[in-house]
Amino acid sequence: MHQGVLLKLIRKKIGDKSLNDEIANILNISYDAAHRRTSLKAKFSFEEAMELAKNYQISLNEFLTSENQLIVQKTSSVTTTEDLQSFFQNNLNVFEKLPLSDEMTVYYSAKDIPFFYTLSDTMLSRFKIYVWMNLLNGKQVFIPFKQFSPPNFNLNTKELRRKYEEQNVIELWNETTITSVVQQISFYYDTRLLQKEEALIILNEVKELIRYIEQKTESNSKYQIYENELMQLSNDIFFSHPKNSLLAMPLNTFGYILINDEKTCKDTYNYFEHQIKNSKSLNASGNRDRKIFFNKMYEQIDGLQKKL
Repeated sequence: MHQGVLLKLIRKKIGDKSLNDEIANILNISYDAAHRRTSLKAKFSFEEAMELAKNYQISLNEFLTSENQLIVQKTSSVTTTEDLQSFFQNNLNVFEKLPLSDEMTVYYSAKDIPFFYTLSDTMLSRFKIYVWMNLLNGKQVFIPFKQFSPPNFNLNTKELRRKYEEQNVIELWNETTITSVVQQISFYYDTRLLQKEEALIILNEVKELIRYIEQKTESNSKYQIYENELMQLSNDIFFSHPKNSLLAMPLNTFGYILINDEKTCKDTYNYFEHQIKNSKSLNASGNRDRKIFFNKMYEQIDGLQKKL
């Protein structure tokens, strides 16, 4: 029974390609040996079945008999700046394994500014890594920001941001999406770990980032942003595709649970679409509504700048 389910799922993934050729190539066996398995005259070994499931990103949840059980993946823990290198590389691997095309849509429930936008060589990017490290590592000794020097992630982070921004993206925001970074700047300034000049530079870079997103909202047809005032946003990231979807749910600041179960992904898609119906499209709104929304962001930045 399970072998038939696995073959059916592989056929769905490969479309018009030869099933026997695909299996022969992946398992490094002869065409005849592949044919015996596809005709159910021979069984896959456990190792062969796992290799096929891994290659075609088929969730083991497809073989569970209970709808209330799930097998999930978890990203590696991040407790040091060196761990971030693996985190960024793993995110790149996620993009590389997904069928990126015009059929792919990335949904982002932006409780905070999506971290993809802060992947750059700016002081804002360095400050975010500084904050993440202090939040994630219980043994981290708080040092002044000016003494913090993370490894150079530029190549991976720039590629990761580029891949994200190339997709069809739908982001759900509200006026508190920017609150987290503003509060972080205020906190580290108040504790004298962040100097006034540094705080002002970071705030200006946050303002530049919001301007960039505002301009994207007006000019980029692949990018949509919705104002959601009713639901609590969660930082969930959902890669929606007719053949291969993936849900990334935050476990902590830099840890995700990854789920590619078909039913769960279908439920997630419906949930996001329901949220969108209860949200305001800032792309379709007139200039007045769009300005009102983004001015709320600028007011938070300006308020802290005046305080400093």
